[in-house]
Amino acid sequence: MNSVNGKSANIEEELEWIVERSDTAKNTLNPIRRIVDRLKVFTSEKQFISLGLGDPAAFEGFSPHPAVIEAVHQVLTDGKSNGYCPAVGSPLARTAIAQRYSYESVVLSEEDVFVTSGCSGALDLAFSALAGPGQSILLPQPGFPLYETLCHNKGINILHYPLLPEASWSIDLEQVGILAKQHKIAAWLINNPSNPCGSVYSREHLIHCKELAKKLKIPIIADEIYETLTFDGHQFVPMATLQPEVPLLTVGGLAKRFLVPGWRVGWVLCYGTALDDIKRALGDLATLILGANSLIQAAIPAILKVPEEHHQMINGHVAEIALTAYSLLSKIEGLQPLKPQGAFYMMVRLSPSIIERTRDDVEFCEMLVDREAVLCLPGTIFGAPGFVRIVCCAPLPQIIDACARIASFCSSLLN
Repeated sequence: MNSVNGKSANIEEELEWIVERSDTAKNTLNPIRRIVDRLKVFTSEKQFISLGLGDPAAFEGFSPHPAVIEAVHQVLTDGKSNGYCPAVGSPLARTAIAQRYSYESVVLSEEDVFVTSGCSGALDLAFSALAGPGQSILLPQPGFPLYETLCHNKGINILHYPLLPEASWSIDLEQVGILAKQHKIAAWLINNPSNPCGSVYSREHLIHCKELAKKLKIPIIADEIYETLTFDGHQFVPMATLQPEVPLLTVGGLAKRFLVPGWRVGWVLCYGTALDDIKRALGDLATLILGANSLIQAAIPAILKVPEEHHQMINGHVAEIALTAYSLLSKIEGLQPLKPQGAFYMMVRLSPSIIERTRDDVEFCEMLVDREAVLCLPGTIFGAPGFVRIVCCAPLPQIIDACARIASFCSSLLN
């Protein structure tokens, strides 16, 4: 063997070892992260105010009802809920949820309820049960970015239907009909009240949606995680209470109504007689994570009994914040807020003069957080370029301060 300086001349060069991620991982990209990661770290000396994330637990004034805390304390101390639950949820939790979400016109049983790890887990379960690779789901635009992430992850085709800002973000039913004629649709997702739009649909509008779904023979996924969180005279109407009957999967959870998003318990509710095979699918898919948090499930029967007065108090608090922000932002040249009706959110349109000076809504948010230490999210995240989304959870003094800073920033751009 030839040698050079006493070493083998044919020593194999050491190759770099790279472990590549899977195709599934490559298809899992959350739009909200792609944009947020671009946002520059703010350098302002002002106190940072976040109006970016819809987490009520992060702000003062949004505490769970004492009965909610006591319910969890009780199941923790009795030591009977430390083991596994059935993958579909504990019988006590499923029964309590079924009773809470039964109505005069439609009654649920334990077998119609599937407990999940948060509402995001409920969405994941519902999407997986109704659609697979190459099949299509109708999603709203603007819409919650996780919808797209879940579809991409599973190889599900996305068909966007528009929400109309000039009509309080109502659904463009004509476009839904056009999409259904052009494609075979596995499911139609309707989010009410809406994230990011802060809209609440009327009974009449929801009936029109169900009539169209029946005509087109498309099952509906109703994302109602913000149920009853409405204000300014608007009323939440559960999709399940309306005729005509269509196959309906409603997703929800404890996160928003009970102000505990970190507890990670949600559910899928099955309404309709045509869902027997889907319920079997949900049961099989639930075994992938072997059930949601057992402690919180054990507390659900007590949690669901929180007095309605508490929820109305929270609604009033959110309404005061949201409508104050709307009033203040309406006075700012270059901004056009769309009056919110519910949930924690408000969309604000940027004028062409603002866009000209900031390039787009992403740069607007970058510049705002850099100069004024106020974080909002660009509408591009939600499929609404030219808008920004404001979260209405911060204490009222912070909201007033944030709006004053936004006013100063817009004035600096236009003058």
